[in-house]
Amino acid sequence: MRHGDKVKKVGRDAAHTKAILQGLVCELIRHGRIKTTLAKAKAARPFAERMVTFAKKGTLHARRIAIARLQQKDMVRRLFEEIAPLNASRNGGYTRVVKLGPRPSDSAQMAFLEWVDQPAVADDSVIVDPDAKKAEAANA
Repeated sequence: MRHGDKVKKVGRDAAHTKAILQGLVCELIRHGRIKTTLAKAKAARPFAERMVTFAKKGTLHARRIAIARLQQKDMVRRLFEEIAPLNASRNGGYTRVVKLGPRPSDSAQMAFLEWVDQPAVADDSVIVDPDAKKAEAANA
């Protein structure tokens, strides 16, 4: 029977899974985009979207539920004041998962988890040519 298999466990017990999802969603709120494994991104996505739905309600009860789930008041404040207004006209689908290639060390599938309506995030993975830096310094 397939009872109780709706929640992704991500290979851990319930308390560890809850802690991982809390951490991922808080970092998503803080940075706007996080790089993690595909399985963790897919598991964190419904949790993040549920938090945005609470933030869109904007009630005291919704704020208390978000604080209880995320355990970080500053991230809840940012969620309610910055992220929820960006998604006010959207009826769900607040996040996207962008698949990346496999991780070199263990070939785990990697992905970006990011907000859909967030302004563009600077890409940390841009490789800067060291020779171009030297040429700029010589010309300046």
